[in-house]
Amino acid sequence: MSVIQDVRVSAEAEVLGLYRAHLSKGRATLAELFGSHMEVESSGAWLTTSDGERFLNAGGYGVFVMGARHPVVMDHVLRQLTTHPTATRILLEPTAARAAEALVSVMPPGLDRVHFALSGAEAVETGLKLARAGGRKRTVSMKGGYHGKTLGALSATAKEVYQAPFRPLVPDFVHLPYGDADALREELRAHPGEVCVILEPVQGEGGVIIPPKGYLKQVEELVREYDGFLIMDEIQTGFGRLGEWWGADAEGVVPDVLLTGKALGGGVMPVSAAVATRKAFRPFDKDPYVHTATFSGQPVLMAAVQGAIKAVQEGDMVARAKDIGERLLPKIARIARRNIPDLVVDVRGQGLLIGVELVEAGLAGELLIELFNHGVVANHSMNGSSVVRFTPPAILTETDMQFLLNAFDKATLDLVRGSATMPEGGN
Repeated sequence: MSVIQDVRVSAEAEVLGLYRAHLSKGRATLAELFGSHMEVESSGAWLTTSDGERFLNAGGYGVFVMGARHPVVMDHVLRQLTTHPTATRILLEPTAARAAEALVSVMPPGLDRVHFALSGAEAVETGLKLARAGGRKRTVSMKGGYHGKTLGALSATAKEVYQAPFRPLVPDFVHLPYGDADALREELRAHPGEVCVILEPVQGEGGVIIPPKGYLKQVEELVREYDGFLIMDEIQTGFGRLGEWWGADAEGVVPDVLLTGKALGGGVMPVSAAVATRKAFRPFDKDPYVHTATFSGQPVLMAAVQGAIKAVQEGDMVARAKDIGERLLPKIARIARRNIPDLVVDVRGQGLLIGVELVEAGLAGELLIELFNHGVVANHSMNGSSVVRFTPPAILTETDMQFLLNAFDKATLDLVRGSATMPEGGN
């Protein structure tokens, strides 16, 4: 082993030790499954580890719609960082005002009030609080949906393993089957004027679950019929990820609140937002201190928002996401059917949100490792553990796309070999 390799191994061991001592033993164990690599640099669609290996980033849980360190986003952030990164929140601050204006300009019509936050879960909490302040004390979310892990958001995230350690949760949450408009109608009819509905246009963490055509519009119409409140969680699906600015756009849906995050910070800064109609936002207009956070709307974050929107517009990334997704999806499906016909259940997706469902969760974990071994980072799905999820950026080149397909081809063949040598009854 060379001196450089010795240093790298020593550094990895040190960081693993620090994870175990101060962060998470579980995260350290997971890192070891992927070879204890440390990511130290990123650019565009690629990331680099401490030993100089490069990986195509088709993961990142939906953050990197425009890739890493996009020059337009970086220019906005660096200029703000060197002038006025953090504000007092007492005086007017122009960066926040301009970021809100830019965000509203790409929203469905009628959504023109913005509350900025940091994480997606914070945006969810904002939406839920707006609904409750407006009199809707009962909340309906969908089975398989994922909305975060803070207490209110977790109450909407219908997954036993996440909820059980923290009960009792926020009361009056009901979970209905995703895609079942009749079940929603019954719930709304039983509680007119009392219900907030929160759902995703495509369930990302649920395993890339795409609803029946027309379902989102049905939900909107039912909510209006029974005087409910509609929150569309687009934290993962929005910002062009589905080949539309927003998943709501595909069916012309205008919710009371639309939630965005992940890609909103341009892959550089953590930013989220709840964007509401004037009526829905009224409680916050009435009292500016009823729902606040110290770092909400801070200038350096708002610069990232402006840069992200500009980068998507100038790069025509919404159309690119649609085009790349339409080209990748059938090819990934073809490879899966050819290489792992007995191990794959389904391949589905919309835009650059693509899921490969395996017959069991253990195989999904193995496929993630095999993909990594061939230079691709992908993700599992938190509420659909048998689904491997690809969320590549809209800046993929032809070469990048071919690299991804070649890696998936090799990874699925290796998965078959591994399954063939597995002892009967093994995982």
